Amino acid sequence: MTEPLTFASKEQLNIIEVFSSVQGETSFAGLPTTFIRLAACNLRCAWCDTSYSFGRGDARLISQILEQVEAFGCQNVCVTGGEPLLQKNVHILMSSLCDKNYTVSLETGGSLPIDRVDPRVHIILDVKCPDSQMSDRNFWPNLSEIRPQDEVKFVVNGYQDYLYAKEVCEKFQLFSRKIPVLLSPVFDVLEAKELVGWILQDKLPVRLNMQLHKFIWSSTTRGV
Repeated sequence: MTEPLTFASKEQLNIIEVFSSVQGETSFAGLPTTFIRLAACNLRCAWCDTSYSFGRGDARLISQILEQVEAFGCQNVCVTGGEPLLQKNVHILMSSLCDKNYTVSLETGGSLPIDRVDPRVHIILDVKCPDSQMSDRNFWPNLSEIRPQDEVKFVVNGYQDYLYAKEVCEKFQLFSRKIPVLLSPVFDVLEAKELVGWILQDKLPVRLNMQLHKFIWSSTTRGV
């Protein structure tokens, strides 16, 4: 059993890494971005590519994190994990970043409520498909909270995952509500051209999400 994470104090967060790179995913793909990866995750997706974030990380003052972000000099900041919403102080960090006029995005696994997230933050909400083995952990009220300035992501392992994603989009009227939807093939498992074929066949108004960083570097390179 994984030892429970003791979260940092009021002015701290448990951090795995802070680095600058280009955003590999979402509508921000290709833009220089500072990434803040928080420690710990409450999910164990079958295709997870950041299992190194499951640990305790290092406790850092929020003020120190803000100084690091400023030093990197990127307008875009992505708060990710692990699962960032496990640490309540992440809300202090995100609001502080917004106050400093950064363009802030949050990557969350979709199992925890997003209703407390600062409205200035762009939420990238992951909905888990069955092949992830975590689809029973989806917190469905989030799909009522999601806004057109946010994005909903499905990581697709095969055709059944694709059909599941399509069904969820239709059930929650994501297309008619103009919610941006991302479909991402599991790297080195599902051929992108196969996923594109399904998208075009069904005429879905979605964005193919290709994880550019895995093509620029290797799929196992950290800090990029």
